[in-house]
Amino acid sequence: MGRMQGKSVIITGAGSGIGRAASLLFTREGAKLIAVDKTEAVEDTVAEVKKAGGIAEAVMADAGSEKDVIGYIDRTVAAYGKLDAIWANAGVSGGLVPIAEQTVEHWQEILRVNLIGVFLAVKHAIPHLVKQQSGAIVCTASVAGLKAGASGHPYAASKAGVISLVQTTAYSLTGTGVRINAVCPGLIETGMTKPIFDRAKERGTSDRIGQLNPLKRPGQPHELAAMGLFLASDEASYVNGQAFPVDGGLTASMPYTGKPV
Repeated sequence: MGRMQGKSVIITGAGSGIGRAASLLFTREGAKLIAVDKTEAVEDTVAEVKKAGGIAEAVMADAGSEKDVIGYIDRTVAAYGKLDAIWANAGVSGGLVPIAEQTVEHWQEILRVNLIGVFLAVKHAIPHLVKQQSGAIVCTASVAGLKAGASGHPYAASKAGVISLVQTTAYSLTGTGVRINAVCPGLIETGMTKPIFDRAKERGTSDRIGQLNPLKRPGQPHELAAMGLFLASDEASYVNGQAFPVDGGLTASMPYTGKPV
């Protein structure tokens, strides 16, 4: 029996990166999946799941649209009869723009997807989970929401907001049996971070990517998926309201020279 056997699960941002890795892992562990993404790449994810013998349906939706969020949650309940877990993973980076050049519209779009999108997933999943007095919500935050220096300003602010949303919602769900937690990726090799890896290859400095963490390497999507699986599963039944860095140890220390002590 898999760790998600018989459970009905939604994963957003499932078209690539962490979302695709999570979709493959959750379904290998027995989940019945609704894979959500704004791009047609979600169809490729579902094709991979089905090729591996898993159960999944693809939904194209905008994570920051309340109508779309209601739609993919209703689709899940219609397809599988219930909702047991949701991983609100969809997000955008926003790039690196000097703060004096950032626009209100730039901030609004990043917050709309990264923070309001997570809020909407939480808001509309809660009634289904509370009704059955069980369930898990996983949200993708970032180490950028914990410490400075890991991203642009609006992205960092949006991810700090996700962490706060997780903490406050855990107490809003007191006594319901529903848990909520966040994963905080460090530097993970995904489509979002591809420009970083491409620039390093062009400069011949690929071996320096991830050098600031004790493992001296970037992470891979499947390593984040494993943490999300744990948090969504019954194995994490007493884990609630927390934000877990998955970053090779990056946030474990104050800045240092990199020399062994």
